[in-house]
Amino acid sequence: MKPRQYTVLLLLGFASGLPLYLTGSTLKAWMTDAKWSLVSIGLLSFATLPYSLKVFWAPFLDRYALPKLGRRRGWMLLMQGLLVLALVLLARTDASLSLMRVIWLALVVAFASATFDIAVDAWRAEALDQKHLGLGNSLHIAAYRVAMLVSGGLALILAQTFGWRTTYLVMAFLALLGMIGTWMAMNTDATAPAPRSLQEAIAGPLKDLFQRKGIAYLLAFAVFYKLGDWLAEAMTMPFLLRGMGFTKLQIGTVQKTTAMAAIILGGLIGGWMLLRMSLRKALWICGFVQAGSILGFWMISLLGRHLPLLVAANSLENLAYGMGGSAFAALLMGSCNRSYTGTQYALFSALMALPRTLFGGLTGFMAETYGWKLYFPVCAAAAIPGLLMLLLYDRWGLPEPEA
Repeated sequence: MKPRQYTVLLLLGFASGLPLYLTGSTLKAWMTDAKWSLVSIGLLSFATLPYSLKVFWAPFLDRYALPKLGRRRGWMLLMQGLLVLALVLLARTDASLSLMRVIWLALVVAFASATFDIAVDAWRAEALDQKHLGLGNSLHIAAYRVAMLVSGGLALILAQTFGWRTTYLVMAFLALLGMIGTWMAMNTDATAPAPRSLQEAIAGPLKDLFQRKGIAYLLAFAVFYKLGDWLAEAMTMPFLLRGMGFTKLQIGTVQKTTAMAAIILGGLIGGWMLLRMSLRKALWICGFVQAGSILGFWMISLLGRHLPLLVAANSLENLAYGMGGSAFAALLMGSCNRSYTGTQYALFSALMALPRTLFGGLTGFMAETYGWKLYFPVCAAAAIPGLLMLLLYDRWGLPEPEA
């Protein structure tokens, strides 16, 4: 890959990862400060529904292009503009008085982010050859997670020092800077021509997928592989703030330092694993690391509020994310037909995000019912179905020589 491609991958990965916590744990921290109930905070998870529904409008992005910039770059730039506008409006909202306004603006942020993801994921699959797909995904995911730490850890530090309004305005400015990556990206229209009609854009990807042997196993794996992670993440911030009494400054400092190092290391390890072993082995190892990382927060619930425990749990969680994200993305992206990249990858990633939305809204009830000491073991147990799916890997229709 050329140096310009490395830069573009990092910038677009950062732009893609920045909004997720701004409708997730960071927004929940804001709502915790605004004295929302745990049930209301849990229900806020439904604002991320666009990440699971994006497959329904992905065919429009495959078929139609905006003027001059091409299909992928045009949609990317438009959604970045909408994201910046929604974040500015959210910053100007009184969360303690305007519950519905917060929810609606969070939905707009999630819609813009999910639509941007459709375009940028398709662009990546079309711009990178098969040889560099694993490395490209590792770079994208590392930058994606660093952005999540910025909109998570750094945002909490800013919020404690300057308040939530300034914090969300800073995040809007960073989202604006992400447009540089879109301008630098190559136009991939010649690499992957658009479907000839909207009907083909809708029916073609599904027909291609469902004609494959073993596709049901692959789709089920996309749903269950990160189920435990999504459940744990939905309540981690209320647990640390309200349940254990850590300050926003403590959490933010940990996420900005050791956690950021862990995610970069995890991405490098994930990329190295994909070069050294079969994808199946990498998924096994990463799956166990992901499940084990959830238990770090369980240890905090048992042993109490100790900063070294927070450092260890947060670092392990980010290391696992970097490792697992690289292997998982390589599996899903390598399973896409280049003629329908946008829609097929949107389907895979929507299925991956589905548990976060459907079950995330119930996590507040789970936390209140089970208590923190039982909540995280339940989340770790939820990772088991995804691991068991790997026992059926040979039936997925993805032949691969063992390393």
